[in-house]
Amino acid sequence: MPTLPWTIPNPPPLHGTAFVMASRFEVRSLRDVPRFFLRSLAAWGQVRTAPGAYGASLVAEPLKRVFYTLSAWEDRDALYTYARTEPHRGIMTSLRSTMSASTFTFWEVETSGLPITWDDARRRLKEQALTDSAGGQSAA
Repeated sequence: MPTLPWTIPNPPPLHGTAFVMASRFEVRSLRDVPRFFLRSLAAWGQVRTAPGAYGASLVAEPLKRVFYTLSAWEDRDALYTYARTEPHRGIMTSLRSTMSASTFTFWEVETSGLPITWDDARRRLKEQALTDSAGGQSAA
């Protein structure tokens, strides 16, 4: 399982909060894995220089067709600015057709709690996926 370890583009303040995002992406087929992984590396390069990024990590499970991201930001605006900026914006648009499922979850932590553990992030993603599927069932 390839993992890009927690990287700190901008050291967070000793006291304060961070806006955290965890995501889980599943691609449709094994054929889509190399493309998704290579594009993820380009987005990774961008996050390493993004204003307001306090930390980020990526886990790839290529044989399962699953990719996880975890990042901490100065605030929601810093994350959304990154997401709307090239190359991230174009990457996500170009990969939409390869996706079979995506889950996103957001929360805040004290900066003293960074880095976030993958155990915590995966637990939150599972909870969010359950909430998302329950919401979909009630809307039907």
